[in-house]
Amino acid sequence: MFSSVKKRSGEFERFDKHKLQKSIAQAMKDVKHLDESVSVFHNVLKVLEKHPHIAPTTDYLKKLVEEVLLDMDLAQVAKEYALFDTKTQDTNHFKHFFHNEHTELSANAHTVLQKRYLRKDAQGKIIETPEQLFQRVAHHVACAEKKKDQNKWERAFYESLSSLDFLPNTPCLVNAGNPLGQLAACFVLDVPDSIEGIYDTLKDSALIFQSGGSVGYSFSALRAAGTLIESTHKNASGPLSFMEVFDKSCEVMKSGGVRRAAHMGVLRIDHPDIFSFITEKSHGRLQHFNVSVAVTDDFMHAVVHSQNYSLRDHNGKKVRDVNAREVFDFLCSNAWESGDPGLLFIDEINRKHSLRKIGKIEAVNPCGETVLLPNESCVVGSVNLKHMVHEKSVDWPKLAKTVALGVRFLDDVVAVNKYPTKEIERRCLAHRKIGLGVMGLADMLLALQIPYTSEKALHLAKELILFIRKYAEETSEKLAQEKGAFPQYKKSSLKKKRRNATVLSIAPTGSISLIAGCNSGIEPLFGVAYVREAFGGVELFESNSLFEQIARYRGFYSTKLMHTIAERGSVQGLKDVPKDVQALFATALDIPLERHVAMQAVFQSEVDNAVSKTINLPHDASIGDVKRAYMLAWKQKCKGITVYRYGSKDTQVLYLGQHLSTASKSTEMTKVHGDYSGGCIGGECPF
Repeated sequence: MFSSVKKRSGEFERFDKHKLQKSIAQAMKDVKHLDESVSVFHNVLKVLEKHPHIAPTTDYLKKLVEEVLLDMDLAQVAKEYALFDTKTQDTNHFKHFFHNEHTELSANAHTVLQKRYLRKDAQGKIIETPEQLFQRVAHHVACAEKKKDQNKWERAFYESLSSLDFLPNTPCLVNAGNPLGQLAACFVLDVPDSIEGIYDTLKDSALIFQSGGSVGYSFSALRAAGTLIESTHKNASGPLSFMEVFDKSCEVMKSGGVRRAAHMGVLRIDHPDIFSFITEKSHGRLQHFNVSVAVTDDFMHAVVHSQNYSLRDHNGKKVRDVNAREVFDFLCSNAWESGDPGLLFIDEINRKHSLRKIGKIEAVNPCGETVLLPNESCVVGSVNLKHMVHEKSVDWPKLAKTVALGVRFLDDVVAVNKYPTKEIERRCLAHRKIGLGVMGLADMLLALQIPYTSEKALHLAKELILFIRKYAEETSEKLAQEKGAFPQYKKSSLKKKRRNATVLSIAPTGSISLIAGCNSGIEPLFGVAYVREAFGGVELFESNSLFEQIARYRGFYSTKLMHTIAERGSVQGLKDVPKDVQALFATALDIPLERHVAMQAVFQSEVDNAVSKTINLPHDASIGDVKRAYMLAWKQKCKGITVYRYGSKDTQVLYLGQHLSTASKSTEMTKVHGDYSGGCIGGECPF
């Protein structure tokens, strides 16, 4: 049986069956049914022993008591027990932490906030409420506005944050108003072909990790292993040796005291060390890296026609020719086996790059949602689509207002941010890149009763992102009139003056979607019920409340059914679940890869940065499925892609119930599986 229970406050305490027995007895006494309390208690224990859920909530235990009463044909007692619990539960702690009427936080959100976001004193005691966190962030960011307008915008920012309609990235929530003051999550640094330059970059990356950010790099400029260095007459050790040095730095760096530092390593497909790069992670190395291969259109065309292409040294000189299809097959085999590497479609990225006159994009951040020049960063935040539904239709006026406010908020973050280096500050203020995105797409679709796999879902996604782009760009244009366009505007390819070189980015929203109580990014449901591992081994059991509501309303709910779903994650093929409900609640592993890619492509078509989307595949998927997904993503003009075949790694973030007893789980996530247009394992990410 499990050893701990999660309280309403989000804290964990040791499970005490005697305490449970006492609480049942007291409640049954107060509803004048004390005689049944012993039988109820023993029946509850039998269910718990049969289904050992990990760290269940106190609310789950109370629901279980109600279910046992119903199974014992004590329906009236169950009703009285529920009413008794509602009237008598101790809410003092809840009110203390969550007395803002707009803030509706789940038990898992409590846990996330206490573990990661709320201020603590020197002894580790929490000294801040969620309401105070939102006030701190709103006040700090509004300082970028004119003094006479600061109170107005502070109130507007606070309202949006506290209602969970919009949330910025983790470093902003943690560092705003604190001495560190670094509010961006996404960075890219240059890695030049010199010892001095490489170690300067390593130093800058350490400063970024210290402040809560994550870094992407292209190692393509480094000469191949074994190349003669004329100045020393020694052989170069190659990019992988230096990647290992960067990886080791993560062993001693915890990003901003918040999470493990994360890298993205990129190597071009024509680099002579590409074969070693493709297999490096499958050998158990570079565990703090996501890795992605930058592939060109020429290479992809060569794959289609099974032609040769050339590997070239650091000076562009041809080393040898190899068959593109054989390399692609080799790459896809490794991705099937371990989830790495992903692909960056580097030509598509640079075609859509509004600052291509200034330089070429060579790398992306670790989760891939921002495409950045060297020494750039981007601040990101997400609109909660779950809250943009009113009476079974999209609340377009509210969405427009939230998008406009989010753009203004993120632009203000650029202004008040404390940058880790002068060069990063110079570039960020010159380009003012922001990335407004969304989370909770799956929740919106469920609320509108639209299956994720349907054409209607793709049509709505297109309508949503066109609408969001329109209002984001209009807001940036108005800000340019009010505060001035970004300084390098004349060197951009933009047709209208804007405040920001980029405005949109679809991030994976791992932790902030937990706070907001919605599904992450644009991902489908990972499972109707599943376990999420986070924060040093804490395992959070999650189930979809809407499914339970529908099951009760339509009369097919039962304790046995819910336990079955918890064990398998999916409702597909369950005879007790109606076909239309099965279609509506299709999960990530139920959805064909073509639909995953299509949803990513729809959003990417209107997003000027990139899109975080993981192509989740079932464990029995083939290498051919990986090839098909990669080829579809290129043809549909995605900026990158990753796949993750369930269970192909020893550790992952999300687990379905049937794998809990056999899956090997680490005590802390060290893999942030980037989608290279973005994304993480199971659509999950700590950023």
